[in-house]
Amino acid sequence: MKTSDKFFAINPSNDNKLEGEFYNATKKEIDNAVLQAKNAFAIYRKKSKQQIAAFLIQIGEEISNLGEALPERCHLETGLPIARLQGERTRTINQLLLFANLVLEGSWVDAKIDTAIPDRNPVAKPDIRQLLIPIGPVAVFGASNFPFAFSTAGGDTASALASGCPVIVKGHEAHPGTSEMVAKAIKRAIDICGMPEGTFSLLQGNSKKVGQELVQHPEIKAVGFTGSFTGGKALFDYANSRPEPIPVFAEMGSTNPVFILPEALQNKTKEIAVGLANSITLGVGQFCTSPGLTFVGKSKDADIFYQELKQKISETMGVTMLTPGIKKNYELKIDKTKSISQVQLLSSGIETTGSNNAIANIFKTSISNYLNNPELSDENFGPSSVIVESDSKQALLEAARNLKGHLTATIFGTPNDLKNNPELLSILELKVGRVIINNFPTGVEVCHSMVHGGPFPATTAPNSTSVGSGAIKRFVRPICFQDYPDDLLPDALKNKNPQKIWRLVNGNFTQDKIES
Repeated sequence: MKTSDKFFAINPSNDNKLEGEFYNATKKEIDNAVLQAKNAFAIYRKKSKQQIAAFLIQIGEEISNLGEALPERCHLETGLPIARLQGERTRTINQLLLFANLVLEGSWVDAKIDTAIPDRNPVAKPDIRQLLIPIGPVAVFGASNFPFAFSTAGGDTASALASGCPVIVKGHEAHPGTSEMVAKAIKRAIDICGMPEGTFSLLQGNSKKVGQELVQHPEIKAVGFTGSFTGGKALFDYANSRPEPIPVFAEMGSTNPVFILPEALQNKTKEIAVGLANSITLGVGQFCTSPGLTFVGKSKDADIFYQELKQKISETMGVTMLTPGIKKNYELKIDKTKSISQVQLLSSGIETTGSNNAIANIFKTSISNYLNNPELSDENFGPSSVIVESDSKQALLEAARNLKGHLTATIFGTPNDLKNNPELLSILELKVGRVIINNFPTGVEVCHSMVHGGPFPATTAPNSTSVGSGAIKRFVRPICFQDYPDDLLPDALKNKNPQKIWRLVNGNFTQDKIES
C-alpha cells in the first residue's frame, strides 16, 4: 500500500488529524467486493420478506448497540452537535424500520395479474402476471452532511437492501471512522441473520478514482448518491459511458425557492422573516433543502421584512462547517456573489474563531438583475440566500418559469393569495419534487408520501425519490410471466396469494385469491 493512498479524518473545528488510518480501496479490493456482491445477489434476492425485514430491523438494533461512541466519533469528524447526531441516528433506525414494515406487508412489489381467456375470439388471451424484482448489486455514496441518514446505513442502503439488492458503500472521506463503525454494525447483522457474505461491503477512499472504478464495474447495476452537482454529474457520466449504461439516482442539491405573496407578507412579516433566517442558518445552511432564493414583491411590508430579516441574521454566530473544502467553496461563492453588479449585501452574521467557522450572508437584488444574472440561482452550500425583489406579478411568473429543477418550492400565502396565483402554483409543479405551503423546506419527513427529488439538475432521475418508501422503486425492474405454471410463479403472483398482499387482478385491486 502506497503512503499516498493513506488518509485521515480531520476535526473541522481545529483541522487536527483524528485517530485512525484509512486507505483508498485498491482495484483488487473493489473487484473482490463487487464479486462477493454478485454471488450474494443470487442468494439474497431469494430471501423471504420475513427474512429481509428481520435483517433490516437487526441493522437498526446493531446501530443502536454502538451507544454514544457512534455520535461522539461522528461529532469529532463532522463538527455536528451531539444532539443533532443523536436525532439523526434515530431517523436512520426509523428509516430501516419503515422499509422493514414495507417489505413485511409486501404489496410494494406491485403485482399485476391478467388471467387467461382461452376462448376469446378471434385470438385467445394468455395468462400474464407482473411484479417488480431487484436489479442487482448497488453502489451507494455516503453524503457529507448526513453521516447517518444518507450514508453507510442511510436511505439509499436501506431501500436497496429492502428491494433484495446487495450494497457496496463508498464511504465519505470526511467521516471514515463513523462509516467504519456503522459498517461493522451491518456486518454483525449479516452474521446474526445468516445473510450471505457480500450482502454489504464498505470501501473507503478520498480519491475520485475509487468512485469511478466502482461505478464503472460491469457487475454494478445502479448507483445511489447524495452530494454536489459536480460529484453527481461525474458519476452519471461514468455510468453512461459504460458498455452497459446503468441508472444513477443522484440527488445533487437545490436552492429551494421561496415565494412570499402580498397578504401573507403583510399579516406575518416578522414571523416569516424570523422563520426564514432560522431555516437559512439551520445546520450552518448545510442542508440540500436550505432556502437559497426568496422572491418578495416590492412594498412597504417588504421593507419591514428586510429589516426584520437583517436584524435576525446579524445576531447569528459563525459555526463550524463540515469540512475545510466546504468552507472554502462557500466563501468563494460568497465573494462571487458580492462581485455581481447591483447585488446588495443585506446582512451578515457574527464572525467567530474556529478553523472552519462560517457566517450567514443575505443578499438582495432586483428581479430584473436576477434574470440577467442566472448564476444568482446557483446553490451555495452554506448559510446564504439571495432575496429577489419583484416589481410585478408578471416578472415573478417569468422568474418562476426560468427556474431550473429544484427539490422544493415554498409559497407563503393566505387563502386569497393562493386563489389569486393559480399560474404560479401550476408552474412550480413542473419545477420541483415537493411544493410546500406556509412552511419552510428544511425538514424532510420520512414517510410513504414524501418525494425528495425533482427535475434535473436537482437530481438525475426526476421520476424517483430518495426519501420515503417510494425509494425502493429505484432498485427494481418489472418482469412479467406469461402462461407460467402456478407452482413456479413467485408467491406474490400465485393464485392463492399466500402473502395476502394487494394485487391488481383483471383491473381491480384485491387481496382475494384467484379461483383456478
